[in-house]
Amino acid sequence: MNYNKNLKQKIEYLLYEDDSFKATATKFALMAIALGGIAFAGALAPNIFRPFRKYGCSRRYSNKQIGNAVYNLRRQKLIEIVRKRNNRTQIKLTKKGKTRFRESSIESLSIPKPQKWDRRWRVVIFDIPVRLNNARHALREKIRELGFLQLQKSVWIHPYPCEDEILLIAGIFKVAPFVELLLVERLLHENRIRKFFNL
Repeated sequence: MNYNKNLKQKIEYLLYEDDSFKATATKFALMAIALGGIAFAGALAPNIFRPFRKYGCSRRYSNKQIGNAVYNLRRQKLIEIVRKRNNRTQIKLTKKGKTRFRESSIESLSIPKPQKWDRRWRVVIFDIPVRLNNARHALREKIRELGFLQLQKSVWIHPYPCEDEILLIAGIFKVAPFVELLLVERLLHENRIRKFFNL
C-alpha cells in the first residue's frame, strides 16, 4: 500500500470525523494544509479562513486562532504563501514543513480498539540494516508507544488490526522493505500474552 495515500486517509479521518482528536490550532492548520494546500481568491485576510472550514476547524478553533496558527507556521518557515496571477493565493508546505507534518502524523497515530477481538494476533518483525540504525530505533519506540508487546528483539505483537498503522510508520521512516506483519491464530505462550493485553 502506498504510505502517502494511507497517511492522507488517516489525517482526513482525524480532521473530518474524529471529534476526540486533540491538537493545537497550529498543528491542525499544518495537517489541513498538507492534505493538498489551501487555496483561495483574493488577499490573505479575511479569505484565508474559508478553506479551513471544510475540515471542521470552525467547531474547534476561532478565526483568530487559525490566523495566529498560519502566522506561526510561516514564521517557522513551515509553509509558504504564493500569490498567483489569477488573483488566487495558495498556502503550501515547505520542505521543512513536510518533515514536521510527517512527525506530527506519527505523533497522532493510535490503534483503535474494536468492540470485539477477532482472536488473532498481529506480529510485526523487522530486520533493519545497521546503516539505518536511527530509523530502527525510531520504529521500535513508536511500536512500543502504540502498545505492542515485545516478544523478542525485533518481534512485537498486538491483538488488534494495525496493518495500516505499521505500513504508515514504516513508510515514513523509509524502512518498509525490512518490515513484515504476520497474522497469527495460535501462540505457544498465549495465556501470558493475553494477560498483558487484558484479554
